[in-house]
Amino acid sequence: MDLWSTDECHFQQHGTRCVMWVPPEETDPVLLHEPTRRSIALFGAVNLRAGQMHALFCDPFNGDTFTAFLRTLLRRRAQGRRMVVVSDNAAYRKSPPVRAFVAQCDKRLELLYLPPYSPDLNPIERVWKLTRRLCTHNRYFPDLDELREIVGEQLRAWWKPNEALRRLCRIT
Repeated sequence: MDLWSTDECHFQQHGTRCVMWVPPEETDPVLLHEPTRRSIALFGAVNLRAGQMHALFCDPFNGDTFTAFLRTLLRRRAQGRRMVVVSDNAAYRKSPPVRAFVAQCDKRLELLYLPPYSPDLNPIERVWKLTRRLCTHNRYFPDLDELREIVGEQLRAWWKPNEALRRLCRIT
């Protein structure tokens, strides 16, 4: 069985400002900040055993786009193994298109739902936090394309099995 944790995420163009170290000779550091609420949206899944990441940029989030994401994720399934996908309880994840797709997969794919209001139980939340720290903290993005490229580059680095990502997602 392949066990994957999935969730959706938005990365905002204005990035995330946080505490940073500034050399003493730099008295007044300036960090540009885009005054917008524009963002990129994506579905993501992480293989909890191997630490592999799978993502699909997508907007809006609904039953049809989640089904398209599951279709691409299913291609990552090891031959002859069942794929179990842990998910939150967003209504669209239980919509008719999703249920129909899972039914047609004939036991190759199973969705398990976390209890309501329990994001801390979903290991991919740690991946989103790390991605923000690595890609958006104290960075200026003049346009969404640059943000998409930076985030995409990090996700591609995690495409193959990754020990650090596996440890990050370890269930204790």
